[in-house]
Amino acid sequence: MEWEGLFADLDAQWDAYERLELDAEVADRTRRERALVDLTARLAAHRGRPVTVRTSAGDPVTGAVLDVGDGWLAVARPPRSVLVALAAVVGIEGLGARAADATAARRFGIGHALRGLSRDRSTVVVVDVSGSVATGTIDAVGADHVQLALHHHDEPRRTQNVRAGRAIPFGALVSVTTA
Repeated sequence: MEWEGLFADLDAQWDAYERLELDAEVADRTRRERALVDLTARLAAHRGRPVTVRTSAGDPVTGAVLDVGDGWLAVARPPRSVLVALAAVVGIEGLGARAADATAARRFGIGHALRGLSRDRSTVVVVDVSGSVATGTIDAVGADHVQLALHHHDEPRRTQNVRAGRAIPFGALVSVTTA
């Protein structure tokens, strides 16, 4: 009887030790997997859901995640949408823990997204890292900058309405909002 009790106790200790080892391994694997998840994958998994994006310019952008790509995030704020440069993001509230497959995000960069706005000839409001706000029409998108024709938001882009032109490097962009 003594031996049976001893062996039962040793079996119980062994089982407890194996459970602790397994728990530690699962926790370690979970940490390793999370370390491989980037922000773009989390944003792609959050499409259609609301977030508040805090930027280096100060004013938060609140709305539903519309799309995400290489270095940018589109947020729907009906009737407008806002293109936010991920380099200018200092925090995102409301983002779920899930992550999407890497292919769920657009592979093209912010320049390609800006070219779409340029083709539409939409009036845009551009905020840069200094907090400066410029309104106008995107005339051209270069390899690393956007050329903006500055005019009032309620005026069409006509030569007589353009006050000036401004080249803004992609690295200085915070957000571009359709007006």
